[in-house]
Amino acid sequence: MVNFNGTLISDNEVQISTKNRAFKYGDAVFETIKVLNGKVVFVEDHYFRLMASMRMLRMKIPMEFTLEFLQDEILKVVKELPKSSTYRVRLTVFRKDGGLYTPVTNEIDYIIEGTPLEYTEKEVYRMDVFKDFYNYSGLLSTIKTTNRMLNTLAAVFAEENDLDNCILLNERKGVVESINGNIFIIKGGVIKTPALTEGCIKGIIRKKVIEIIEKHPEYTIEETTISPFEIQKADEVFITNAIVGIQSVTNYRKKEFSTEITNKIKSSLKLAIVTS
Repeated sequence: MVNFNGTLISDNEVQISTKNRAFKYGDAVFETIKVLNGKVVFVEDHYFRLMASMRMLRMKIPMEFTLEFLQDEILKVVKELPKSSTYRVRLTVFRKDGGLYTPVTNEIDYIIEGTPLEYTEKEVYRMDVFKDFYNYSGLLSTIKTTNRMLNTLAAVFAEENDLDNCILLNERKGVVESINGNIFIIKGGVIKTPALTEGCIKGIIRKKVIEIIEKHPEYTIEETTISPFEIQKADEVFITNAIVGIQSVTNYRKKEFSTEITNKIKSSLKLAIVTS
């Protein structure tokens, strides 16, 4: 079952026309959300990011789109899914049908879909750099539009080369993020992550991890420019996203990383999820 504009219907009943703007132009934004034990994890952060993204894309935000409304609409879908403690939910918002590059309206439709989630963190996790195409820096790259061709090509490259993930670069050859999440590197007591001006997604878990590190007296967080060479020299590397939380990277080319500090941050994040 999916939630299409507030109505629960089966997957095969969803009618997407040839004039759909998400299909034709990538004129859509989405949130990937975790539901744990009946609770939408970090729902406020997802809500405010969605509202900011819709405003940036000049979409008309419906009056009923309150935090409580969207939370209820998400849980409406989850209740119809096979029983599980954890679910992966995707909320996609797209401009209504019609127009060429110029839309006929800025009003929106939305679809909420979900699946039970079973995920085990990989003990060995290999990454390398994807160099074929770049993720251009700028504010538009910080929001989750449905134009994910770069991520798709990088995922195909990773599969062809027996990798678990790839590092995406911007036009200045600076590190941006991984295929499916933000990236952090640790060297000594300094933890770095690409600044939003590098073109990375404004990740929810990225934000939470930064808050955790800022409160820790032993570590310093820097949102900055990172070169691929710095990854080679790092002590630890990890990636973050809303579904996995934190995934340790164990191998980058011939370099092997430890996970000691990463594991401490993981514990703090798990506590933040439970108490949110």
